[in-house]
Amino acid sequence: MPPVAKLERRVVTAAEQALERQRHVCPLDVLTGMGWLPPGLVTDWRQGRAPDLESVAAVSADRLTDALEIFHRWVEGRGLRPSEVDYPSATRDRRPLRFTAAADPALERAYRTHWMPADLPERQRDRLTARQSKPPDLVVVLPLRDFTCASCGHHGAEMLTMEDAGPICLTCADLDHLVFLPAGDAALTRRAKAASRLSAVVVRFNRSRKRHERQGLLVEQAALDQAEQQCLSDEEARARRRERDRERREAADETFQHDLAAEITRLFPGCPPPRAESISRHTSLRGSGRVGRSAAGRALDPDAVTRAVIASVRHEDTSYDELLMSGVPRDEARAQIRDAIDRILTRWR
Repeated sequence: MPPVAKLERRVVTAAEQALERQRHVCPLDVLTGMGWLPPGLVTDWRQGRAPDLESVAAVSADRLTDALEIFHRWVEGRGLRPSEVDYPSATRDRRPLRFTAAADPALERAYRTHWMPADLPERQRDRLTARQSKPPDLVVVLPLRDFTCASCGHHGAEMLTMEDAGPICLTCADLDHLVFLPAGDAALTRRAKAASRLSAVVVRFNRSRKRHERQGLLVEQAALDQAEQQCLSDEEARARRRERDRERREAADETFQHDLAAEITRLFPGCPPPRAESISRHTSLRGSGRVGRSAAGRALDPDAVTRAVIASVRHEDTSYDELLMSGVPRDEARAQIRDAIDRILTRWR
């Protein structure tokens, strides 16, 4: 398949999936769905820790532009209506986020434009636009090492916010009156945030996953007290709802694993059915971060399914893991076992 045709198929697939899922679609949805914009790095960009979106992309700016052109041709063919959306950062100044390194006005506007069906009611259209333009949460970081406040010079390992001048302690950021609510209780977190006039998401960088992960919230003490009282009053009802949600998730996971195994067998008829089921269970494990849990994987995108099969073959049918354990660099190890993977995939096809 020619490279352009393959790229067009990937762009259109990601756009169709996003439009069906949420009734609107934008370039960010497409590039994230294609895997070109890792979600963790997009979060860094939204929180002001990256200068522009291009700098966190897994491909060059030219490739992003190519995808954007294909996306706009698809939009015109579908007759969708545009709506320009604001993209404020998760910093105290709420400055506009930048998409391109050169800050090209036409490209910036193209990235900010969301597209919706022409028959979408005006009221629903306005509601979607307002929701997309809503400023993201303020972000506070739990640092992995000591830092020096760029404002007061205090040296320590407490929480910080990032501003243009550098890391700022909570006292200088006027957030030191807030209390920390650890993650873990969704109802308590939701109610405390709703009741707090000022709040901030607390994150910490995970070195192994190379991304910032949510640790909890900073909220006002009065808001936390109110939320705790509300949660105590309806704990039994929420416990029953959690059990129903758990059963529903398990049923959905089982259905998805069955469909994924069927898609593996369709793409690779020679793959033994027990092996297809094993690959499906492994790659679709909830919370694993594997390809089966990605947007493309859940949509049974052929490229994503093929990547899952390749990953399984690499670890289960070659000496790849042994090469890594013996100190062979990852790229070199992959090059050594590439022919073995190709032989198995050819046999299965």
